[in-house]
Amino acid sequence: MAAVEAETAPLTLESLPTDPLLLILSFVDYRDLIKEEKSRKNKCWKSLFIDAYSDVGRYINHYAAIKKAWDDLKKYLEPRCPRMVLSLKEGAREEDLDAVEAQIGCKLPDDYRCSYRIHNGQKLVVPGLLGSMALSNHYRSEDLLDVDTAAGGFQQRQGLKYCLPLTFCIHTGLSQYIAVEAAEGRNKNEVFYQCPDQVARNPAAIDMFIIGATFTDWFTSYVNNVVSGGFPIIRDQIFRYIHDPECVATTGDITVSVSTSFLPELSSVHPPHYFFTYRIRIEMSREALPEKACQLDSRYWRITNAKGDVEEVQGPGVVGEFPIISPGRIYEYTSCTTFSTTSGYMEGYYTFHFLYFKDKVFNVAIPRFHMSCPTFRVSIARLEMGPDEYEEMEEEAEEEEENDSAEMDESDESDEDENESDEVQGEERRRRVFDVPVRRRRCSRLF
Repeated sequence: MAAVEAETAPLTLESLPTDPLLLILSFVDYRDLIKEEKSRKNKCWKSLFIDAYSDVGRYINHYAAIKKAWDDLKKYLEPRCPRMVLSLKEGAREEDLDAVEAQIGCKLPDDYRCSYRIHNGQKLVVPGLLGSMALSNHYRSEDLLDVDTAAGGFQQRQGLKYCLPLTFCIHTGLSQYIAVEAAEGRNKNEVFYQCPDQVARNPAAIDMFIIGATFTDWFTSYVNNVVSGGFPIIRDQIFRYIHDPECVATTGDITVSVSTSFLPELSSVHPPHYFFTYRIRIEMSREALPEKACQLDSRYWRITNAKGDVEEVQGPGVVGEFPIISPGRIYEYTSCTTFSTTSGYMEGYYTFHFLYFKDKVFNVAIPRFHMSCPTFRVSIARLEMGPDEYEEMEEEAEEEEENDSAEMDESDESDEDENESDEVQGEERRRRVFDVPVRRRRCSRLF
């Protein structure tokens, strides 16, 4: 009888013990409850909660952060990139995720499952939800894969064992992976870009650029960059440029600001070749006098790598153009550079002449901006090499480096009159699928 009375007694917040109450409040979104009440008026709050908890209660430690990230992202993108929001798929069911686990023979991380209960990735469209990057002859846009497509790309081969693709670019074949098990030197749940070792004669030698320690870390940090305006939206696409608010220089009425991005698909750890792109914004104040209108004549760069080696570059215009800047006008352009070290910085100035006083020239400072590649981990296949094999491999790499430099010098001599707007010279990249690593080719750099 007592048991029956206990079952029929009304459930109140006061009657709940402290710990379960905290768990409930951390899990339940009040707006979700209101939505459920409207659609299922014949059920009480207690019944609704029991149903919800039995369905997704296992994600209680991740739900609040993941749900907030999705809500914030969609709210921010709906007025700016509506087609991107429309490409999102409905959430997967528990049985769908269980079936994928059975298919790949591994457990999916709970935070991954939680996110996919909310949205099961997106349709394979352009632009992708996970950001874009565009140079004159290179384009990348990453879609968030649905769980079935991701399962089809699950890796069992050496070098990427137990890795599940999270994203995919239909133009470059680039993917970000999550390690669902600890293997080959990777930490469980780590998110990374693969980077095949171009020197080792072993397809299992794959270095990694680490992007996040867990799915939650990876996803929420990306969302924060988007909704804070850190990643600019240009022509309905999210561009993964990072802007340092202090990376701004003003000379008279002209302000120059810089944002940068690392391109893993054009970089390698072995041999060391780190590819960066930067976007420069040149703006003249609206309050400037009309006679302050001017035209850019030339540029000067001072480039310093992590070893302190300095290279100086001068040339006419920027990317083959000689922009005119007038009060209130903004000019932006994108270019790129490479380093043999993991980081470096650039600084310099532009030389302008006034349109109304052509004999008067002046310099405009370009602020120093730093570029650094993500943390990377060397392939365990390389670490297991013997000293003789390693030495032979390094000698071959040095010889290839010399040949590449000679070819580039010859190309520079024959093309010195060419328009510099071709930022990535003759770069033909094959589309690659999940299980076929492609040897990265070097791109010439522009300044």
